[in-house]
Amino acid sequence: MKTDIVKIENPKQYNIVFGQSHFIKTVEDLHEAMVNAVPNIKFGLAFCEASGPCLIRTSGTSEAMVKLAVTNARVIGCGHVFVIFLENAFPINVLNAIKMVPEVVRIFAATANTLEVVVARTKQGGAVLGVVDGGSPVGVEKPQDVVYRKELLRKFGYKL
Repeated sequence: MKTDIVKIENPKQYNIVFGQSHFIKTVEDLHEAMVNAVPNIKFGLAFCEASGPCLIRTSGTSEAMVKLAVTNARVIGCGHVFVIFLENAFPINVLNAIKMVPEVVRIFAATANTLEVVVARTKQGGAVLGVVDGGSPVGVEKPQDVVYRKELLRKFGYKL
């Protein structure tokens, strides 16, 4: 077994949802979940098939984001994983809809942070061992940090 660290290419710091599923039906079901959760959403989806022709299956509402999802899915190179890039939505807007798709097994990350995927490679293929999402903590929030956090949530409309 060999272990790789795959850095997700995300030049515009789009939000990304990275997960694992188990069936070719995933592509259409995730597409439907996305557009039903957020009307006019811009996203790109790539799903790595793990049997048969082992193709990267795609869908989305933005050709550029589909291309970015494919680029990353190809480098990750693990069967049954999916990569979704979001442009005009946050993961919080779509995460429950994604989790309700019957084929979805797990979500590894939902973030706009820098993201690395820890991958094990065997003769059979690749497996995601985990992710590194952003950086490590450097301290505990102070009162001014609490104010910033609360203002940010209200700015985005998540709190009143």
